[in-house]
Amino acid sequence: MKSKARKLAFKRVAAVVNPAAGNAGPEAAAEVERILAEHGTPGVVSTPGDEGLVACLRAALNTRPDLLVIVAGDGTARAAAEMVGPKGPLLAPLPGGTMNMLPHALYGARDWKTALADSLSDGVEKTVSGGEVEGHAFYVAAILGSPALWAEAREAARMGDLARALGRARGALRRAFSGRLRFSLGGRPRGKTQALALMCPLVSSTMADDDGFLEVAAIDPAGALDIFRLGFHAALGDWRADPTVMVTRVKAGRAWASGPIPAVLDGEPTQLGPVVDFRFRPVAFRALVPRPTEADA
Repeated sequence: MKSKARKLAFKRVAAVVNPAAGNAGPEAAAEVERILAEHGTPGVVSTPGDEGLVACLRAALNTRPDLLVIVAGDGTARAAAEMVGPKGPLLAPLPGGTMNMLPHALYGARDWKTALADSLSDGVEKTVSGGEVEGHAFYVAAILGSPALWAEAREAARMGDLARALGRARGALRRAFSGRLRFSLGGRPRGKTQALALMCPLVSSTMADDDGFLEVAAIDPAGALDIFRLGFHAALGDWRADPTVMVTRVKAGRAWASGPIPAVLDGEPTQLGPVVDFRFRPVAFRALVPRPTEADA
């Protein structure tokens, strides 16, 4: 991801705001309009109606903006990045949701208003790489395997459906050690594991932006004691040193199981088929971000 130093100006901005997202709120659309106006940037702000968020995104892109601003959750941010692609307009996926995995990777601890204002004041273009698993894009990280089932319980709890959350949690606990993934990474010997974590250069602490690989961690705890130790190492920031974790770098790989594979892509749970291929994508989309400072280094 190489940041370009030229000053950016925009002729046409489209913004899509989901007021129902966790950190957006009912005044978010008006706030986006205010910030755009303060920076002398013409823009049209849309909120989803009965047509839904995806249709709202398509309508915004049909206006041919040179910048698309998103204030919404992780799923909308990932969908917008996929729709924009490497040849589309610049994208500013702001932290309007709950987890904000992609926005946090791009904007750090800034809230969405500060991130937008800083990007418009002195923004630069950043080319973002990513990954793909069975046609599904991700830009931060993906988890494949039974531990991903916990994300479904988390989502149900976030929506206030406690009965469903409890059921999902029980199901995740039952399946936690019941099935293992088989995997093959870039021609290396095949292996078995509980889960694979695929991390993009955007968040990997061991890869430079232009290394051209996904970092893959095979996580294989055998029981509660291993999970406790892994959590301890993670809390200390050195989870790669845990003996239940094997880490490598690949451009492509494959995973398979006896049934559908649960997954989490940039914080969003989904279910994939029993055989999945994944690969590194060197250019996924172009983001508008604040100019890096010494504090960001």
